[in-house]
Amino acid sequence: MASHATTPTSTPVDALTELEAATELATLSAEIARLDRHYFLEDAPLVTDAEYDALRRRNLAIEARFPHLRRADSPSLKVGAGVSERFDKVRHAVPMLSLDNAFSDDDVADFVGRVHKFLATHGGRVDFTAEPKIDGLSCNLRYEAGKLVSAATRGDGAEGENVTANVRTIADIPTVLPPGVPDVVEVRGEVYMSHADFAALNARQAASGEKTFANPRNAAAGSLRQLDASITRDRPLKFYAYAWGEMSEMPSETQSGMIAVLKSWGFVTNPLTVVRADAAGLLDHFHAIEAQRAALGYDIDGVVYKVDRLDLQVRLGFVSRSPRWAIAHKFPAEKATTILEDIEIQVGRTGALTPVARLRPVTVGGVVVTNATLHNADEILRLDVRVGDTVTVQRAGDVIPQILGVVDDGEHAARQTFVFPHICPCPLKTPVNREVTAGGDAGVISRCSGEFACPYQRIEHLKHFASRRAFDIEGLGEKQIEAFFNDPELPVKEPADIFTLARRDSQNLKKLKDKEGFGATSVRKLFAAIDERRTIALERFIFALGIRNVGETTARQLSRAYGNWEAFHDASLKIVAGDLAAREEMDAIDQIGETVIDSIAAYFGEAHNLGVVERLVAEMTGGIVEAERPKTDTAIAGKTVVFTGTLDKLTRDEAKAQAERLGAKVSGSVSAKTSILVAGRDAGSKLTKARELGVTVVDEDTWIAMVSG
Repeated sequence: MASHATTPTSTPVDALTELEAATELATLSAEIARLDRHYFLEDAPLVTDAEYDALRRRNLAIEARFPHLRRADSPSLKVGAGVSERFDKVRHAVPMLSLDNAFSDDDVADFVGRVHKFLATHGGRVDFTAEPKIDGLSCNLRYEAGKLVSAATRGDGAEGENVTANVRTIADIPTVLPPGVPDVVEVRGEVYMSHADFAALNARQAASGEKTFANPRNAAAGSLRQLDASITRDRPLKFYAYAWGEMSEMPSETQSGMIAVLKSWGFVTNPLTVVRADAAGLLDHFHAIEAQRAALGYDIDGVVYKVDRLDLQVRLGFVSRSPRWAIAHKFPAEKATTILEDIEIQVGRTGALTPVARLRPVTVGGVVVTNATLHNADEILRLDVRVGDTVTVQRAGDVIPQILGVVDDGEHAARQTFVFPHICPCPLKTPVNREVTAGGDAGVISRCSGEFACPYQRIEHLKHFASRRAFDIEGLGEKQIEAFFNDPELPVKEPADIFTLARRDSQNLKKLKDKEGFGATSVRKLFAAIDERRTIALERFIFALGIRNVGETTARQLSRAYGNWEAFHDASLKIVAGDLAAREEMDAIDQIGETVIDSIAAYFGEAHNLGVVERLVAEMTGGIVEAERPKTDTAIAGKTVVFTGTLDKLTRDEAKAQAERLGAKVSGSVSAKTSILVAGRDAGSKLTKARELGVTVVDEDTWIAMVSG
């Protein structure tokens, strides 16, 4: 049984070593991805919102202290968890991104301060809207010529599930808009269920012997994501509109004005939405809503703050998965006590052994918690947690459980101390090695020494390869991967084996279509889905290889920098061979540092890995193509730009974002590959090096003229 929750370590972030930080970021990334799948795709959250937010908050805090360790597959760069195979996909015209979180009054003050700092050259007043954060399912409604033509869930932010037929049954959602609306209108909001309707639905479900729901959010999500729209029609769903996607023309210049427009078009908007001028006003409204939370009649888990002026929202832009101009202020955590019934060891893709606490089920704020990660051997020792202990569990925000400590019941000392295994639980029973830091000290991660010989690691590598953000092969989920891995007739032991399945099946006497869980139609679809992936975007291909510390964002940066597989492959092999120029070139890529370069060198320096990659490349008969092409029709397209010194008219973040939007590559260091150095006030060593190398140097005014033309 998979664990239901993971908990961050209690080691203060400012006390973490670099190795400990890297280790914990890897653990957090894997656990949050797992929880996202259960929450977004299965409508079955394993933890509370507070517990989930605790993990994301811990991840962000570590990344803030160690920005160079941020993983390409970091949760801070992701939205949602893909699209269920049961529904057709709908590509969002404008991505549906999620929000960063605030958990304290100080966090809100910091958010307002960051907005003012970014808009330092604005000089005017900045107003903010504050609205309740509905705990439901995000939905995008598209209208053309005033008529509803499609509706989709958020999905992974880029594409969602087509739920048009179901949405048409929701009374709060108009199917026709009044005359005079823009030709294209996309309205976004939250599908939810009231407390009273939820109770009545569960009573009907129980009376008819059918499944009951854990909470209103699950009920709303499960009702909207029905294949039979008549079931949705019988469920009492509601909708609050609060945002928009593509608009052929904007009917207002402010967030609050747009909310008023949506209301005039017939949408239900939240009457508790207000406009405030500063952090104090936002916090006053937050605490007022918190006080009446229980009486609202529907679930909310916080308050969302947004910069009111839309032109300032555009100027602020986005950071990774979240807008700079908005934040969600979450309500405080909740706690409970329960019994630790067992500690089990899980082996991950990189061989890391993670202890998982199995808990006696306990309800914390309406969510049943049964599992929590204990992270590593040191965390178990620090907590001195033993099987049979009563432990305090906290919901940190409203989804993921955290074990705070042991409750003294008078019998703790008599219980057996947990001994972390020195032998991997895999069938090979290989030794477990504890990593050593650069200073020679013992690290926090224990790894199975079996590497690719360890079946647990090989299976996890294959799951990663076929996952949504990698090769995304429909019909080849985790269960199918495990089945093929253990199949004596059609074994899949490495990625290339996936692409030989059809050929091998045709040569076998016993066909795949005759095996349990398959059929002629499903096999035909699976083989077709596999063939579709013989053409793959370069960034997906690099990510799918499972190179340690190379996640989605890093893979995208490498893809854009090298342009094609051959260039990246050759550069990697040169680095393995000790080519300093190749290493320096990779190091100059924005967001790529020594940790990533060392991981790439280690991966391509292993003969087994090279064989796996070469056999896989041979199966890519459609080619490995670049996933995203930057703009090529601007004055700076394709150029490598470095910013240094203090800019007066733009903030550094704004300037970098602007350059990347126009097709430039932004680097943090000057080299012979640098095209332009933008030098602000008090420019130092980078300016000196640029002049020595003959790099073009421009001031801020010249830069603005270049990008404005």
